[in-house]
Amino acid sequence: MDTSTEHVDGLVSVVVPTRDNERTIDACLASVRAQTHVDVELIVVDNHSTDATPRIAERYADRVITAGPERSAQRNTGIAAARGEWVLWLDSDMILPPDSITAAVRTARDTDAVGVALPERTIGDGFWTACRALERECYLTQPWLHNPRLVRRDFLIDDGGFRLDMSGPEDADLRLRMHAAGARIELADVLVDHDEGHLTVPDVLRKRYYYGRSIPALQGQHGGAVGAQGRALVKSYVDARGLLVRDPAHAAGMVLLRGLEVVGYTLGARRGRRDRRTAGRAGATV
Repeated sequence: MDTSTEHVDGLVSVVVPTRDNERTIDACLASVRAQTHVDVELIVVDNHSTDATPRIAERYADRVITAGPERSAQRNTGIAAARGEWVLWLDSDMILPPDSITAAVRTARDTDAVGVALPERTIGDGFWTACRALERECYLTQPWLHNPRLVRRDFLIDDGGFRLDMSGPEDADLRLRMHAAGARIELADVLVDHDEGHLTVPDVLRKRYYYGRSIPALQGQHGGAVGAQGRALVKSYVDARGLLVRDPAHAAGMVLLRGLEVVGYTLGARRGRRDRRTAGRAGATV
């Protein structure tokens, strides 16, 4: 990763990887520009979009970079280009409340944290989207389930950024690496809107299958991490049982959706293991 970019103390570099997200990216980038924190640079890393995403990005961003092939590589490209003391990465379907960056930086300063997590809530329409929103509510008081979103740039540079063999679990991988390094992660008192649109079961299954293909890489780096994540999820549901009891229809849908997601992750992980074996055999014959 190129580290030659001039560093600016107090500056927060917001990195937004995207691809074909014209539906949501305008609101996302506008929310970055509406931040109360004064020193912000906005870097959009577009993965060869074929819709209006790059044109929208040009209206807001300090830099629009074309790069891929996956989200981890896009984030690393943005980190390398960033000039800020802090880097905050944001998916292009997320909307920051105006005081988000101020609150995140203040949390880091007050606690001497290297990373800060920004809890999310799901917005959108439809039954399955409401089920997802209920699930996210269960996580709000569970620090273990929140991955960092604001991190000191020097830590990211020194630690190598995001792993390129993961797409989906790369956030959890970073969190686990930070914990192993003794780098403190705190939770900011903000709530980011995650616009997931109109979720459908096939959409969710396709995404979980795709993310599941990276699970073997995560397990290879952090033994027991997947099991620990599962236990933390179950604990969050138990702790939030009062919330679930008050909304039984969406709670039942949430349980069904989570079960289907496990199937998607399992099938994806099976494919990921096959891919790793194939790559290993190919490497051995070179």
